[in-house]
Amino acid sequence: MNARKELIQRLAIKRRRKLGELSDEAFGELEIAVREDPLKFIDDNEEDAFLLVTKALERHDESRQNDDFLDDDQYAQARTQRLKALLTASKQALSIDESCLDARLLGILASDRSQEETFGELLALHEETTRDLGEIPLSAAGDAWADVFVRPRLRLQAALARTAINTARFRKAQDLCLDLLARAPLDVLGARFTCALAMARLEDEDGFDWLDAREGRHGNAWFHLGRAILMYKLGRIPAARRALRGYDRLCTGGAYLILQPMYVDAYLPDRPAFESGSFEESLLCTHEADPIISDIPDFPAWASAQTGFLASAQSFCKRNGFEWRDWNEQL
Repeated sequence: MNARKELIQRLAIKRRRKLGELSDEAFGELEIAVREDPLKFIDDNEEDAFLLVTKALERHDESRQNDDFLDDDQYAQARTQRLKALLTASKQALSIDESCLDARLLGILASDRSQEETFGELLALHEETTRDLGEIPLSAAGDAWADVFVRPRLRLQAALARTAINTARFRKAQDLCLDLLARAPLDVLGARFTCALAMARLEDEDGFDWLDAREGRHGNAWFHLGRAILMYKLGRIPAARRALRGYDRLCTGGAYLILQPMYVDAYLPDRPAFESGSFEESLLCTHEADPIISDIPDFPAWASAQTGFLASAQSFCKRNGFEWRDWNEQL
């Protein structure tokens, strides 16, 4: 979430509403002025609260810069402190504007409860918001994301969909994602990635193929891994083998991450940015797919037995200085 960018957009739009119609050039100059000193343009509680959220997220990101140098105990302590800081900021923002949805979302996610508890709280917030505000509206541009004031609702629904995957509510995840894709077809938040995993787990080949075609069949880690899982669950082993080879070849570190899962911290509040084809993409994908792979416990062993897959994983591990754990150590 680029909260600073959204804050500037929100403030510029509100100031334009007060000033009346502005030309594109004048609005561009207004945005520059807001960017240089946002505080001068904050004159309501809604944006005061959003500013607190913005600063809290920036501090959180800055505090993670040295995580790679911490041992496990130091990391756990730093993480606990970060989550406490986010919770405090969330409460402060809500004391200013109790309707600040991003603050409520952060408060739930930073509470670090079980996935079941998190799902329940997110679902209740989603239902409350829909009841009070109605369905998420489309903007004049035909994509809800174009309205910066609607984005908190899209983030909430995307977080709910990912948590539905984590709690084995695959049909719910699919329904939430398809609704997001209908309301925000440009899909800045990547609901299609979550949807691909849900459809793979549900053995929905027609749905998966429709989604893949919707994306122009360009593919990414979620689609490559999702297709391998889908074909494997359908018992179409030759097709699963081909999909697995494609996943290994096209997704950096993909084989390693299937056989040696790595820890990924909670998304606060949405999926981190990543470069296409990067190791970070593969890492986020396998992290999100972990509840599904865990539900198919023989899938990693099957993948490991496929020609070249284990060798590819071990080669990547060695080249990048990662740790390799034997299977019995992972059990």
